[in-house]
Amino acid sequence: MKQQLPNNAIRQVLILATIITLGIVLFNQLRSFIPAFLGAYTLYVLLRKWMFILQGRYKWKKSLCAALLMLLSFLIILLPIFLVVNMLTSKIAFAMEHSQEVLASLQAFVEKLEAQYKVQILTTTNLEKITAWGGNTVPKILGATFNTLTGIIIMYFILYFMLVDGRKMESNFYDWVPLKDENTLMLRKDLNSMVYSNAIGIPLIAIIQGIFGLIGYLILGVEEPWFWFVITCITSMLPVVGAALAYVPVALLFFAAGSNGKGLIMLLYGFGVIGSVDNLFRFWVLKRIGDVHPLITGFGVIIGVGLFGFIGLIFGPILISLFLVLLKIYASEFNIEKRSEGNSK
Repeated sequence: MKQQLPNNAIRQVLILATIITLGIVLFNQLRSFIPAFLGAYTLYVLLRKWMFILQGRYKWKKSLCAALLMLLSFLIILLPIFLVVNMLTSKIAFAMEHSQEVLASLQAFVEKLEAQYKVQILTTTNLEKITAWGGNTVPKILGATFNTLTGIIIMYFILYFMLVDGRKMESNFYDWVPLKDENTLMLRKDLNSMVYSNAIGIPLIAIIQGIFGLIGYLILGVEEPWFWFVITCITSMLPVVGAALAYVPVALLFFAAGSNGKGLIMLLYGFGVIGSVDNLFRFWVLKRIGDVHPLITGFGVIIGVGLFGFIGLIFGPILISLFLVLLKIYASEFNIEKRSEGNSK
């Protein structure tokens, strides 16, 4: 006698299949907005406490609380970024206005290197590669700039509704996630802790590394040390290469000016002190703030930047931590129940 599947099981499978199919379609169509959503969620985790305080203690309207917090986050987080972009734009504009002088000095520097180290740099092949690289890179930079501005607008649009409907959103999260209450709480707690530790820790480490760089720039007499301080802070947040993108060009400028001693000291100080600050403080600060393992931080940043872009600095480690948390939840949801069933028999 054949056993038939219960009607409830068939309906459940059909509904789950429909949900998964629609989820895949929606994900494919909206995946370009993932960085904006992740950025909005990061700001929500940082601002939700203040949102609830303004609503509960001071009885402010939801829309007013959300608007004020969004404005403050824009001023604190994004305004410095726009100032940095403006600073870099002015440098690029100056280079474009004095392009002949810049090219002449660059050519003299390259010829000096060629004569000193007996190598050929300005070959026809290399010039063609540089020209092709420049032609491909400029449109990409312009496109990335437009996408970034669009992403910021969408991010704040999502953030507004997250803040206004925060309690309802969190309540729905508890209702819809098919897990035990304690596992749902653990998932939310670990996820928010990772967001908080990375969102606070990574900029803090960048500033610390920039300060150590600034000390070296001031001692060695680098021109425009505050400009290079900003560049050091920005590049220190990038994986693998990091702040070397700042202090190596500074050393090359010393070599180009004939100050070989200062250039050598800059390289030694950069790799020995600035680079060590990153390695020492990054893992210590992140583990202190959110108890994040150093391996999760290191591999997470590399994975996250490739997946999500700049916001991947925060969500790369979260992705690895989430995977580990889900393994723990799976063991809690199924393995423990099986053991208890086995013991009861």
